[in-house]
Amino acid sequence: MSGGNNPDGIHMKIRPFALERYFAKYEFTAPYLLCCSDCEALKLSELLSMADTESLALWQKLGLGYTESLGHPLLREEVALLYDCITPQEVLVAAPEEGIYIAMNTLLQKGDHVVATGPGYQSLSEVAVSLGCTLSFWTPEWNEASGWQFKTEDLYALITKDTKLIVINFPHNPTGAVLDEVGLNRVVEMARERNIPVFSDEMYRYLEHDPALRLPSVAEIYERGIALSGLSKSFALPGLRIGWLTSKDKALLQSCAFYKDYTTICSSAPSEVLGIMGLRAKEQIVQRNMEMITRNLGLLDDFFAHYAHLFSWHRPLASSIAFPKFLGDQPITHYCDELIEKSGVMLLPAPLFGLDGPYFRIGFGRKNMPTALGKLAQTLLSA
Repeated sequence: MSGGNNPDGIHMKIRPFALERYFAKYEFTAPYLLCCSDCEALKLSELLSMADTESLALWQKLGLGYTESLGHPLLREEVALLYDCITPQEVLVAAPEEGIYIAMNTLLQKGDHVVATGPGYQSLSEVAVSLGCTLSFWTPEWNEASGWQFKTEDLYALITKDTKLIVINFPHNPTGAVLDEVGLNRVVEMARERNIPVFSDEMYRYLEHDPALRLPSVAEIYERGIALSGLSKSFALPGLRIGWLTSKDKALLQSCAFYKDYTTICSSAPSEVLGIMGLRAKEQIVQRNMEMITRNLGLLDDFFAHYAHLFSWHRPLASSIAFPKFLGDQPITHYCDELIEKSGVMLLPAPLFGLDGPYFRIGFGRKNMPTALGKLAQTLLSA
């Protein structure tokens, strides 16, 4: 399917973003957001208190003119430090959603076949569909004993002679599932054998609950790999709208830079300087986020144990999100809609991620998660 219609009947070349439309309806009115994918956003005063002398001076002397299209040189240097064997010249700064859009438009054309992890963040597949590509989803299996698992043999079965791109996302949104390094290397081997680029959404990298589970970036281990990351999830700075693409394929990265001339051209000057501050304080920020995640996961373990007759729960291995199974009689979308209307608790049903099934996304990276979880429990007790 190549396109669709929005609810107002206006023809669009790309279908409405179901998740974002749902958030637009409820995010700023629902009092108990129990579904958010990001960690508690830092306040400006908190970030400025972490700044080193150089970045604070940049902030105090900041001019509000245009910035370099590829990104502030110091910001690209800080991004490169997150990786092994990636140079600042192999980094393109762009908003995370923009990075997906320009990469897909650079890599794909009508008639190409794409394999993408699914369920997933809609733009990782929808942009390809809007370009006239055919799509196959590499889906995980739900195991009642162990939760969500992606199997590389399932990916292998989906690759055809027309496959022009493999799209992966680990740690995975919405399930929190991960591959091990053997699995990632197998994905790269499959791609390399057929000279297929791999686009890797790595927005939750650094939120592995055990650091030993952290995978290398696809950009580090595959010459045709292109990795997406940013400040929104692991670094608790979503309002800056700063992300990046990294790749050893300099020609591909240059083509993405050319396409960016038709989107934002350049980033916000204040956001770039604040991004430099954030990356220079990355250890402090990630530690703060992981402490919050660990504390909230303990509460979720207790909650789901108490309500085991209503939910099937397995701790994810990474990220600030999970995708439990609802065991009730209602369709999951009806349950979530009713929950938010009656109690103000917001969960995200599986169809928003392209999956028909009794699952929902729950987020545990926010300070107020205990309050939201308590409200959910109160609602269940009164049902």
